[in-house]
Amino acid sequence: MLQLQPPRFLPLPRCRIPGSSSRRRRARPPALAVRSQWKLPDVDTDAVQERVRSWLSRAQGAVVGAAQAAREKGKRKEDAEGRKKQRKEEVEEQALDFAVPEITVERRVGRGWLSMDAVVAIEQFARLNGLTGRKVQRIFKALAHEHVHSDARSLVEYCCFRYLSRDNSDFHPNLRELAFQRLIFVTMLAWEDPYDEDNDPHSSLDNYSILGRFVGEDAFVRIAPAVAGVADVSTAHHLFRALVGTEKGLTLDLWTTYLGELLKVHHGRQTHKIGDNFLSDEQVLCIGSSKKRPVLKWEQNTAWPGHLTLTNKALYFEAIGLAGMKKPLRLDLTDHNSRVQKAKVGPFGSRLFDSAVSVSSGSLSSEWTLEFVDFGGEMRRDVWLAFINEIISVYKFIREYGPRDDDPTIRHVYGAHKGKKRAVSSATNSIARLQSLQFIRRLHEDPAKLVQFSYLLGAPYGDVVLQTLAVNFWGGSLITNSKVANERSPRRHKHSEGSSSGRSHVHDIDGSVYLGKWMTSPSWASSHSVSFWRGSSVKHGVILSKSLVVADKNLVEKAMVACKEKSKVVEKTHATIVAATVEGIPSNIDLFKELVLPFAIMAEKFDKLKRWENPRSTICFLLVAYTIILRNMLFYIFPFTLMAMALSMLALKGLKEQGRLGRSFGNVTIRDQPPSNTIQKIVALKEAMASVENYLQHLNVSLLKMRTIFLAGQPEVTTHVALVLLASSAVLLVVPFRYIMACFTLDLFTRELEFRRETVAGFIRFVKERWESIHAAPVIVLPYEGDAENSNKALPAKVTRQAESKDVQGQRSDAYVNSSNGLRTS
Repeated sequence: MLQLQPPRFLPLPRCRIPGSSSRRRRARPPALAVRSQWKLPDVDTDAVQERVRSWLSRAQGAVVGAAQAAREKGKRKEDAEGRKKQRKEEVEEQALDFAVPEITVERRVGRGWLSMDAVVAIEQFARLNGLTGRKVQRIFKALAHEHVHSDARSLVEYCCFRYLSRDNSDFHPNLRELAFQRLIFVTMLAWEDPYDEDNDPHSSLDNYSILGRFVGEDAFVRIAPAVAGVADVSTAHHLFRALVGTEKGLTLDLWTTYLGELLKVHHGRQTHKIGDNFLSDEQVLCIGSSKKRPVLKWEQNTAWPGHLTLTNKALYFEAIGLAGMKKPLRLDLTDHNSRVQKAKVGPFGSRLFDSAVSVSSGSLSSEWTLEFVDFGGEMRRDVWLAFINEIISVYKFIREYGPRDDDPTIRHVYGAHKGKKRAVSSATNSIARLQSLQFIRRLHEDPAKLVQFSYLLGAPYGDVVLQTLAVNFWGGSLITNSKVANERSPRRHKHSEGSSSGRSHVHDIDGSVYLGKWMTSPSWASSHSVSFWRGSSVKHGVILSKSLVVADKNLVEKAMVACKEKSKVVEKTHATIVAATVEGIPSNIDLFKELVLPFAIMAEKFDKLKRWENPRSTICFLLVAYTIILRNMLFYIFPFTLMAMALSMLALKGLKEQGRLGRSFGNVTIRDQPPSNTIQKIVALKEAMASVENYLQHLNVSLLKMRTIFLAGQPEVTTHVALVLLASSAVLLVVPFRYIMACFTLDLFTRELEFRRETVAGFIRFVKERWESIHAAPVIVLPYEGDAENSNKALPAKVTRQAESKDVQGQRSDAYVNSSNGLRTS
């Protein structure tokens, strides 16, 4: 009989170890037989040692690799911090070193001595313009009005705006230079404080520094929008608040950091390579995809991760499948039915996560639900909502305020064919600024207020601001060979009752013309629009371009002044409403009782008069009442009541202005509810719902009984009620109303007297018995109609002859620059 050898331990497949090739390879043992046995001395010790050595080698390699990766990561972090520190040191060094070869400007002006900030800004911009400070000062004195040429702030504006007006690009190219960024910061300081407080004519640049100094909101709003791409006039104040937050003002370090991130965003857009799946005329604005911040597309309670790309016309989503990237889907954002709003998503339709947006383009079939997962905060969804809404809003603005693409009159105005491109570029610049704020984590303001068109579409007086933007984008000089060149019109446009083509043209401050044929929006006919365009001329300013005016405001700035004032009024009103809103059913009940307290007091006083608790007062009241009734003076009660209310209001207003009513007059005071736990709140809510249900039941029963009476559900009762109504109408037709009113007053004030008390009680008891004897109209409760699967399971309809209450239950980022495409992910 053949005996099998006991088994040996064989090593598993392993990596080849250096120096182990000389070992002899052992033969594969035969298969194990049933009930085979082996002994410990038969174990292959060499194989076990080799396997342990392999494990130790792998563990050592893993530890070495992890240590090396950690060292490389730390080195990269140190290099990044070193570059940041080096950049900050460069900024500080350059802040201390101003390359002003010679101070030629006359520091003595009409209202005082120029500050060193103003001297530096004037001299630097004068050199950029190819002139000297003194020569620019003389030119400005010759051009400006006599009330303006001695103003230091206007001189700073002229030097700055004169150089900025030479560039017509969407993003100023000089912003790439750190010296120019610093010069704009100095200009904002000079605009804010153009005069030397000490009036020292001998101060120099030896001890001059801008480190640790702050720029205010007014200076930022005035200077920053003049630099192309840095800010918009309509959102500059919100941009300043988003940058500054709770700090005193804008510092040089924060200013250069913001511009540095803004440059990275524009550089990424220019260097990004557009794939074959995108249209050739589209520009990629933002990409939303990363491992730490994924984007999920929800379809039928299923989330699909993928890459989201926003262009200046559409959204693209590339889903990640098991076999790789799928073909990208496109959602057009230029359609007039495009919408975007916040949404909640979750598994099984639970709507648990409030981190998604719903984007649609004309139909339900083209609706996307996108979730922006952000483990580091809650602003990513709001930022992307602002991105998408801005693209939708700019095309809505173009359709409403711009001419059609096939309009032949576009050729009659020089540069009007570029108006659509200018509007889209303005929107993309707003998105770039919002991206920059997201990168530097400076979103201290609502993202919806940092994008121009979506903010103005919902702002008070925003339609007038949009009109000024339309004039800025599409306005231009008339071509002399065109037919419309013969039409001459004043600045303000006429509003005739005919079509929009009957309106006159609108002129910008530099003489640019916006044709009346393009005024198809109803907002042009509003009263505030007419009043704005009548007073839109520049009186004392120096006009350098349609967007740059020295010592005055351009059209957009003038419209934004009114928009900001009205926005403050709306925000103040909203704040009072929010402050007056209390939470909780008991607190609202207490507040309601406090508000109706004067009426309750009046009702209580009148009830005392009815019960003759003070006979003298009741007799006096009846004498006055019967005098009014019998003298036929009822028609004067309502006008005299309104007059008394008006006089009381005016008297209170006068006393309050005199300070004789106290600071707390008019405040409503209630006491807070005692603290309660969750169980007590649930019980209180249940009791309140039960009270509401009981009230509704009684109300429904009363309405059903009235329905029975009017529809002859009980013929006998209907006959009696009809006879009573006929008798009442006959009495009202025959007897004068004043005698009826006198009898009603007598009855009202004698019900509580002893000689009528039993009669009145019997009459009320009789009416109550007759009311209770009336049946309620029948109510039919139909079964619930759901989908096809549930329809065959529905219960049959039930017909009840009683009014019952039934409870129907239904089941109802952007990361850093990528070397492959140059764009950041959001």
